[in-house]
Amino acid sequence: MAARKTTAGRDRSKRTLDKKTVSAIEGSAERVHEKIKRGAKPEMSFPVRSLSNVRYDKRKGYFEIGRSKKTRALTVSTVRTFAQTLRMMSLSKELVETDDFATKRDAYYQSKNWDEAAFGDQAESDTVMDDIEAMFSVDGISREQLRFVPDEHGGAVAGRLVVYDPDYETGEVHRIDCTQFGSGAYSTPSLVEHLSFETSAKFVLAIETGGMFQRLQSHRFWDKANCILVSMAGVPTRATRRFIRKLADECKLPVYAFVDCDPYGISNIYRTLKVGSGNAAHISRFFCAPTARFLGVTPQDIVDYELPTHPLKEVDIKRAKDALKNDPFFRSHPAWGKALQQLLKMGVRAEQQALAKWGLNYVIDEYLPQKLKKKDFLP
Repeated sequence: MAARKTTAGRDRSKRTLDKKTVSAIEGSAERVHEKIKRGAKPEMSFPVRSLSNVRYDKRKGYFEIGRSKKTRALTVSTVRTFAQTLRMMSLSKELVETDDFATKRDAYYQSKNWDEAAFGDQAESDTVMDDIEAMFSVDGISREQLRFVPDEHGGAVAGRLVVYDPDYETGEVHRIDCTQFGSGAYSTPSLVEHLSFETSAKFVLAIETGGMFQRLQSHRFWDKANCILVSMAGVPTRATRRFIRKLADECKLPVYAFVDCDPYGISNIYRTLKVGSGNAAHISRFFCAPTARFLGVTPQDIVDYELPTHPLKEVDIKRAKDALKNDPFFRSHPAWGKALQQLLKMGVRAEQQALAKWGLNYVIDEYLPQKLKKKDFLP
């Protein structure tokens, strides 16, 4: 059973990271101040967040941001955004120093006290926050470490896992047994850095749809297979990805992804879980699970299991072709190139639930046991 970190160890790590975060914010502000004192035009640089500025190294296993940057200089036309960026950095420093946090929505409303620097809408606020995270990611600092947390929580979890969750106010550590939720499940919080685990599970099964998760949970597949089930509910949230990554790293568990056989499930949901995405490559090292493998549903499964299908839509075809041509992950793995070409040639897609053709619990009794036994997973 994996040992959990001690409270003292977590506190030391948190203090070190908080000190690093404050130092990075202060250093950036000081550089702006020094330029102003010299009579020079102050500026800030941010990595360009797009797939065109991404590199993929199979040895590291995740997307990394490239060298292209955009520069925000203080001019008449940028003065408001420049001020908003500095105010957002100041808010982050205050949150770290007071051991507090703010959601993205909280930060937007906080700006209403910033006079002319107030954000006009949430999208404007989110863009500045994303730029700040990208800027500090080069120092190994994520948005959560800047104390800005997502509004959405993570996915549902069930199975052979005990979560230790310190109370934010009292410090009392709560023991949460993920086998004890009946027909329900544990819902991961929006911030997971403070959690620690104990588990005797053999692997993590990350599942695309809530309906499939519910079937596996209700029939206690986690007990039969000695695993941990995590519902991704589509493209997994940051909290879900970070939770899975922590399980993989701290508990030394393999991660298997079980998603629909369509270009979205493959190139958006699975790819994001495993290596990250183009517009968020600056945080991939924190949030992706490089050891994840694609269990299914694969294009070959459609043939082998004679699954019911739907025709590929125009958007599906475009997404698959874009992945083959432009995505460095799929271009680096010939097995994926072959699988996507097979899917395009077949012209169809299949859902996880299509396995119900052979019986409602065929996925539990036959499909997953066969897959796990063969371990013939796509990269």
